Amino acid sequence: MATGTGAEEDVDLLDSFRQFFALERDVLVLSLSMLAFSLAFQMTSRYIPEYMRVLGASAGVIGLYGSVGNLISAVYPYPGGAVSDRIGSRLALTVFATLATAGFGIWYLASVVGDIPVGPVTLPAWTLVFVGLFLAQAWKSFGLGATFAIVKQSVPPGRLAMGFASTEMFRRIGFLLGPLAAAALLATTATFVDGFQRVLLVALACGVVATVAQHVLYDASEDTLGKSFEGIDQIRADLRTMPATLRPLLVADTFVRFANGMVYVFFVIVVTEFLSVGFTGFGVQLRPDAFFGVLLGVEMVVAILSMAPVAKLTEWAGLKPAVALGFFVYAVFPLLLIFAPGDQWVLVLLFAFSGLRFAGLPAHKALIVGPAKQDTGGRVTGTYYLLRNTLVIPSAALGGWLYGSEWAVSIGGVVFRAGPELAFGVATVVGLVGVVYFIAFGREFEAYE
Repeated sequence: MATGTGAEEDVDLLDSFRQFFALERDVLVLSLSMLAFSLAFQMTSRYIPEYMRVLGASAGVIGLYGSVGNLISAVYPYPGGAVSDRIGSRLALTVFATLATAGFGIWYLASVVGDIPVGPVTLPAWTLVFVGLFLAQAWKSFGLGATFAIVKQSVPPGRLAMGFASTEMFRRIGFLLGPLAAAALLATTATFVDGFQRVLLVALACGVVATVAQHVLYDASEDTLGKSFEGIDQIRADLRTMPATLRPLLVADTFVRFANGMVYVFFVIVVTEFLSVGFTGFGVQLRPDAFFGVLLGVEMVVAILSMAPVAKLTEWAGLKPAVALGFFVYAVFPLLLIFAPGDQWVLVLLFAFSGLRFAGLPAHKALIVGPAKQDTGGRVTGTYYLLRNTLVIPSAALGGWLYGSEWAVSIGGVVFRAGPELAFGVATVVGLVGVVYFIAFGREFEAYE
């Protein structure tokens, strides 16, 4: 257990809020801008699969959408750094913010324009959702590695999990408000599409205000964001020099995230269509689509409340148990959800349980960046996520194929049928492989031993 005074004093979980409002204007403006886009993306992205289903997309297409999102998450950060090198960080940030805002607008137009005739071919309305995805995720091109590196430089090694818990709590409040705002808007409309159009318009407004404020108020004359990118050779060198202690974590994490990626985009469809569960109580009656936003809010409340205590426990129990807890929840949640009874309170409990997967997130991040040498935290983090996210790319497409298929196979007299149950069941099996591997081979960060 790490202890100390002075430079090694406990990380105050409210300190992130105090420091946030004490930041220099430039950093404060940039932080608020990124928070606005995060809020807008959380309001919209979790509902996009249901939006696509209503627009006529099949399960296979929705799964492909998830895989395209994985691809973008894997490859965008590095080109983002290259673009920043070319045109400067201030202009690059404005360009990426504008693209993200345009993405929300294109998502809105998908239901307004409908199917699009192009010569002899008619493109379905959901085609625009793919176009919007490439734009809406543009804001994610900045900040991941930098965030890890800053925390590593600012927090003693034995307190890394608490440091990440502090920053994660601040981010997750935005993640909490987004789905709840979407649920409120959906609850006031007669149909899902009408309500989701309002959600998209609010997201679009957030993007416009954040983009303009960022461009006018942000002064990046002394900013070096993106100046260290050295191209593909740098990526290869970072992969070769990744700390050996990260490899078991990376293998297990890839299994767990692949499993989650198989079914993540179908969570909203399971609640709204497969289980078709709404909420009635306390004088309120919600359709399944609005109830889903409330369930996401319950999930995030548990996440926010659990991260700090679990991070504190890591100081005497170590990082590995906390990471294993998060991996386990990731793995078993799909099976529990798909076989859940159609009861509103059961779903509330299940999504509260799902929130515990975030309890191990600060420890997970500490385990990633902890073994990195000084001043290499950002590069190690970027390399780790690039490799993991690349391997996870096909997960949603596989999940979509299983979810929407109708074939059956008989093995030893037992008939296995494709469909939602098989997709979610296979996801849990894959996730549990990652959990077992991590328990067997995962290594503790020496500062927590």
